[in-house]
Amino acid sequence: MNLNPLSQAFRKGELPITNYISQLENHFEKIEPSVLAFIPESNRFERLLKEAEELVKKYPDANNRPLLFGMTVGVKDIFHANGFTTQAGSKLPAQDLQGDEASSVTKLKNAGALVMGKTVTTEFAYFTPGATRNPHNQNHTPGGSSSGSAAAIGANLCDITLGTQTIGSVIRPAAFCGVVGFKPTYERISREGVIPLSPTFDHVGVFANDVSRVKDVASVLIGDWRLEIRDSKPILGIPEGKFLNNTSKEGLKNFEETCKLLVTNYELRYVKVMHDFQEIKNRHNSILAYDAAIVHKDWFNKHSILYSPKFSDLIKRGGTITNYQLHLEARDEFRNQITELMNQNQIDVWICPPAIDVAPKGLDSTGDPVMCLPWTQIGFPAINLPTTKNEENLSFGLQLVGAWNSDESLLTWAEQIEKVVRKI
Repeated sequence: MNLNPLSQAFRKGELPITNYISQLENHFEKIEPSVLAFIPESNRFERLLKEAEELVKKYPDANNRPLLFGMTVGVKDIFHANGFTTQAGSKLPAQDLQGDEASSVTKLKNAGALVMGKTVTTEFAYFTPGATRNPHNQNHTPGGSSSGSAAAIGANLCDITLGTQTIGSVIRPAAFCGVVGFKPTYERISREGVIPLSPTFDHVGVFANDVSRVKDVASVLIGDWRLEIRDSKPILGIPEGKFLNNTSKEGLKNFEETCKLLVTNYELRYVKVMHDFQEIKNRHNSILAYDAAIVHKDWFNKHSILYSPKFSDLIKRGGTITNYQLHLEARDEFRNQITELMNQNQIDVWICPPAIDVAPKGLDSTGDPVMCLPWTQIGFPAINLPTTKNEENLSFGLQLVGAWNSDESLLTWAEQIEKVVRKI
């Protein structure tokens, strides 16, 4: 079921409210029990019907409706949303975790979106998985930490979802679930009203089934959005060296095949980068642990027994970090180095695999986020484009990374590139 024609028909007034909600409900009840992308909610569709009726009353003229009118949105359960409890994939007392509605949720609602519900997250957006399964092969992980948000789009359960990325938690699950996932330049989408993991690295991101819709959502969520028309083709950079060598044999093969498609339309330039990649990884992990220990200090002191072993270890490790400021300075220098390399080589967009391979088998792990880590560390905008699937119906993708604050250009170019590389 493709929700796009459905929501467009509702937007134009061609589909009655009751029919719209009924079709959503039928698809949801058929698919969701096998994917488990959403936090269970009683009377979900009665609520949606009421909210849709209120939306139509507010905007009776089909020619004067906001950009996201009638589109359904899933909200990762670390975002606060009015009328919903925030549990953050944890066992902590819910009353300790509540807060004011996330500004991103409010902006989507103001643009006409209907909240479908909360989507499953790993515990506090770290590595301990929830119940969600890959919508294309349920024996495999959907990725994390935005597992429910990616799987919901992959299963066509809603039009849009919100997620977050602190290492690879938008791009990787988007790749695993065969959808488009976008992480903006650091702080271009407000983190207000979102439970943090590492404020130094946390980004609010968006999932949808194509770049065009992600672009519409980004224009709503990014306050200083600039309308841009970029007719020129970007020069694409391939980051050679230790970073790219993390990719599996099959992952690298797929990336090389994707590059062959691109080289007929774009100029590709190979650049050696990140010779100190192990230091980059270590620095990221140290900053994240330090931040998490501070964020969770009071909660952990009260409820340490309710945390998973993985998160407990993270907090304890964070308490041992003594060179935090030096790590931040090194991060800034790393950002400057990548910017300089882009300028020297006239690179507009880096391209690389979004993950080391397709989604691994099993639900105990959410996969390795290493292919996203450096770009998250320096806060550059990134997007996953689905490309092909393997014989197990698991998705490969292509990660595009733009320069700092180049979100508008990156999304415009991604629309072009999507037409070349997308086979699913």
